[in-house]
Amino acid sequence: MTAKKLIIFACARRAAIVTAFFAAHLVALHSAARAQAPGLPSEIPATAFSIAPDLTPVAASAAAPAATPAIVAPQPRSIPPETLKPLATPSPLAASQNVCAAPAELAHFDHPLLHTMRRLASGKPLTIVAIGSSSTAGAGASSAAAAYPGRLAVELKARFPGRDIAVLNRGVNGEETDDMMARFTTDVVAAHPQLVLWQVGTNSVLRDHPLNPHAVELHKGIEELKATDADVVLIDPQYAPKVLAKSETSGMVEQIALAAKEENVDLFRRFEVMRNWHEVQHLGFDIFVSPDRLHMNDWGYSCWAKLIAAAIADAATRPIAAAAAHPAH
Repeated sequence: MTAKKLIIFACARRAAIVTAFFAAHLVALHSAARAQAPGLPSEIPATAFSIAPDLTPVAASAAAPAATPAIVAPQPRSIPPETLKPLATPSPLAASQNVCAAPAELAHFDHPLLHTMRRLASGKPLTIVAIGSSSTAGAGASSAAAAYPGRLAVELKARFPGRDIAVLNRGVNGEETDDMMARFTTDVVAAHPQLVLWQVGTNSVLRDHPLNPHAVELHKGIEELKATDADVVLIDPQYAPKVLAKSETSGMVEQIALAAKEENVDLFRRFEVMRNWHEVQHLGFDIFVSPDRLHMNDWGYSCWAKLIAAAIADAATRPIAAAAAHPAH
């Protein structure tokens, strides 16, 4: 073995001895650390973090520390509008802070209520029949008394103190125009009312029924009610999210307004009144619509009753002297 090879062999042997020494020292240090912390886990659970798998690693310079994987928080999923949660129920305090109001032209009857005014002038009991579907029955209200017919009776008695006024609730959930007409004889005519409030059109729209056949039924129904010697007031659909989602809604509102005009009966423009609450007065739907996004709530029914009571009182007292000259039916 030459001198040069002896030197290389000696250096290699010395390097091996140093490497073995440091390796043994590191093992000893690690064992000591484990002994002092016996509860330390041997590895981080795989579910502890979400590590982005699509990050492209970048080569680090020799002086840079090793890169740490990026931890990504889960992102919220977007919720499509049609699956929005039901409307929140407003607190009584929040609802009480909103004033019930509507433009005069929307809460006004074009025609005087002649039969109603004569009955009031006679001092005899006044009977009003409210016929319709769930909006009349009171779906969404906290009680039967909170439905619009119940609130209307309270409002009218306050406007005509000492008078005997009855408002009969003849609303049935889910009914359409022909269903209500089938009940006219038993639920309207039999009560001998001086005023009939007919809430109509919503369920036909919700079920996507064509408008033309409904127009024929509507005119026929109005004629039948006028034949009972009672004043007739039509009430159109509600301005609520589930009604607004239907393509035939505006057509139904226009159809009912045209029928009222052609038949010379009054119309309470509920759709436009509620639109005014939302678009002009900037009331949220949760103030006047129940969480089902269709029916009105207590505040909505109460305000509707206040406004229609004011319209009835005005239309029944315009020519009160002339009404007193005619015998009451």
